[in-house]
Amino acid sequence: MIDRRTLLGALGAASISGAALSAMTSASASASPTPGIGGVIDVHSHMVPDFYLREALASGIAFPDGMPKWPSWSVREHLQMMDGCGIDSAILSVSSPGVHFGDDGKAADLARRVNDFGAGVVEGQSRLGFFASLPLPNVVDATVEAIRALDQLGADGVTVMSNAGGMYLGNALLTPLLAALDARSAVVFVHPTSPPNSAAVALGRPAPMIEFLFDTARTVVDLILLGVVDRFPNIRWVFTHGGGVLPLLADRVDFFRTQVGLGTPTTPDVLQRLWFDLAGTPVPRQLPALLSTVGPDRLVYGSDYCFTPITGVQEQLRSLDAGAANGGLANWRATTSDNARRLLNL
Repeated sequence: MIDRRTLLGALGAASISGAALSAMTSASASASPTPGIGGVIDVHSHMVPDFYLREALASGIAFPDGMPKWPSWSVREHLQMMDGCGIDSAILSVSSPGVHFGDDGKAADLARRVNDFGAGVVEGQSRLGFFASLPLPNVVDATVEAIRALDQLGADGVTVMSNAGGMYLGNALLTPLLAALDARSAVVFVHPTSPPNSAAVALGRPAPMIEFLFDTARTVVDLILLGVVDRFPNIRWVFTHGGGVLPLLADRVDFFRTQVGLGTPTTPDVLQRLWFDLAGTPVPRQLPALLSTVGPDRLVYGSDYCFTPITGVQEQLRSLDAGAANGGLANWRATTSDNARRLLNL
């Protein structure tokens, strides 16, 4: 457990001057991927280090979120997938269930190991970057690790789950962490996870099939209605799978917001300040709804490899090539890659 003095020091670092932060960003830029001309940039791409898998299995997580098994992964396999799919550069992150398996101390240690691993992988590989894992719901440890990863390891951002043990991202307890991230204009990649008591509603189905899509919408609605997006305007929020069911619910949420007085920001307007990846099955039906809600300027590509196998990645690319223009996104490769460069300051 990190003591109060360490936390205060970390939070002090969160208020560091803009000039100093710019210097840190420049010093760590080598950790960011270097895209080539015309290549697709993948912001939703997963790593499963061997030691992480051993910790998960030792904690009883043999079927992550109800999936039948853990996927195979290595840096070599990942680069081979990128070569085979025409993906120029990728940002690695740890997927659900994250790094917290029930013990705060072990979670903090695992987060440090995962992030040190990520920094080591990208140090000698210019095509890769990484989002740092945080040991939520322990806010103290998560804040300290976020600052270390961003300021010292050169992480391209952080990844958090849509909820951490039932703590959703609008929870006021997360304020110290969000303040540190806002001070750094950090990219916060939000990956869905199983909601509390998911077994009662999933009925044996894998959570990524349905529950992930609703949990993303749930945490985004919290961020908007509780004013978190407005209070921390420098955070660059990225949500996966086209925002899940959120594009279809935005108008309904806004209607109820006005009827019962839940906050002042207009939900569709706030959504246009967030970022969304196209992992999953965005065409033919989801993409038009997403574009009508947020437009094309905040859309980025995500393969969801290695939890999506290479055959699935190839099929998704073919479907986007065949159907994105009909869905309203002409030249999706150039558009999403240009957007990713803006998002990641490449």
